[in-house]
Amino acid sequence: MSNAHLELSGVGISFPTDKGLFCALQNVNLKIDQGEFVSLIGHSGCGKSTVLNLIAGLLEASEGGLICNGREIDGPGPERAVVFQNHSLLPWMTCFGNVHLAVERVFGGKESKAQLKERTLQALNMVGLSHATHKHPNEISGGMKQRVGIARALAMEPKVLLMDEPFGALDALTRAHLQDELLRIVGQTHSTVVMVTHDVDEAVLLSDRIVMMTNGPAATIGDIVRVELARPRDRLALANDSQYHEYRTAVLEFLYQRQQRPAA
Repeated sequence: MSNAHLELSGVGISFPTDKGLFCALQNVNLKIDQGEFVSLIGHSGCGKSTVLNLIAGLLEASEGGLICNGREIDGPGPERAVVFQNHSLLPWMTCFGNVHLAVERVFGGKESKAQLKERTLQALNMVGLSHATHKHPNEISGGMKQRVGIARALAMEPKVLLMDEPFGALDALTRAHLQDELLRIVGQTHSTVVMVTHDVDEAVLLSDRIVMMTNGPAATIGDIVRVELARPRDRLALANDSQYHEYRTAVLEFLYQRQQRPAA
């Protein structure tokens, strides 16, 4: 019996099309330990987001199995919180309301109103949004919206935090700020994180391991890079770190030599 916090064993998924079954993923095997930060990287269409959606329970595997915290994944659950690229905030609710809704769903049956409020405020404080609790999504920037999405996910105290290119739609400076925030938060909470990204530097900066996917169809794990850089990590210090650049080169070589970019 494995003691991995999250385990994918022989996972595959096929989708029906007009021309028959399309095999998107095949024989994906991955074990993730508690507190580990794992990035999934690969070319567009390689099934990164499909893997994340399988872990989230939003898709059902055609073959193989997924286990989280000793239980089989058979649908969405509060122990697996997802942060999407588009933040998915409810526009008629304030920042506080968006986070409180998630808190209420997870803890409403066992905590008082005062405890739920405190939990919500703590989550917003963790992402530096104590000043914006009363604001609506249309009153705040894209980076702030994404912070609310992260606060909402963290407030649920998930066993696993799933992130699907959470900073992909942001400008470079905002993205760098939020990457640094995520480093700090993960350092505080010791969260287990699985993140989909296209950004090689982001993957090396944040991850303990980088899982590199082969091109589809029938995509699978092509290789894994273990990032043994000491934490806490500082992006300026790493800019001249030879080991950082070795990891970066290893990922780039996989993506652009071993896995040629598929034709557009």
